[in-house]
Amino acid sequence: MAPPRPALSRGGGDRYYGGRYHRGMKVELHSHTRHSRDCLLSYDGIIDVCRRRGIGALAVTDHNEIDGAFELQRRAPFPVIVGEEIFSAQGEIIGLFLKEFIPRDLSARETVARIKGQGGLVYVPHPFDSYRKGAVGRETLDEIRADVDLLEVLNARNIRHEDDDRALRYAYEHGLVMAAGSDAHSLGEFGNAYLDMEPFDGPRDFLAKARQGRIRGRHSTALVHLLSSYAKTHKRVAKRLGAVASA
Repeated sequence: MAPPRPALSRGGGDRYYGGRYHRGMKVELHSHTRHSRDCLLSYDGIIDVCRRRGIGALAVTDHNEIDGAFELQRRAPFPVIVGEEIFSAQGEIIGLFLKEFIPRDLSARETVARIKGQGGLVYVPHPFDSYRKGAVGRETLDEIRADVDLLEVLNARNIRHEDDDRALRYAYEHGLVMAAGSDAHSLGEFGNAYLDMEPFDGPRDFLAKARQGRIRGRHSTALVHLLSSYAKTHKRVAKRLGAVASA
């Protein structure tokens, strides 16, 4: 039997599917700070936009970095989940509820083992994205599926909506907990995709309540990728200018 289709508006409207609907806490599960190489956001800017948009909890998932997540957790007046988007040898894997940094370029299996080893949750982002080299793809996802806690079935930065649909079907077929994230690199992206769920206490409680939660959101405009390109260029230029100044 085919999995149920999500309620979906291709015209920029909201997707909403998953468990029972109850308008609980808005949890943004995929976001970045200036510690990511393609992001310039300040802590204060992130805190302000989350408060204005009613985001009740935030996972900070910088690329191969964890310091920004700890700092935002210290500053924010709302719960912050310490995460890291780790570039494994086979694609990107997010660890949530982390205590320690995990290095990049390990195998997918070793990356998952290190997340689990510190009591974290394994979250696979944009698994089938057609344009990102960081997508793990079907073969790797099949390999690590038994240890995957959450599968991202709505990434607001995915250009091809069909890639999210494929992730959704995979989650239904294998009984995985579904997740959504804005993959926010700019302030305007926060809250574009999120999980609507009950308040939680720790990783195990989070996972149980996430399974009963509801995916909500929409895709961001493709222009947000230009902002990431600008951020990377800005940082490269600033680094070169700093090197020249110190020479």
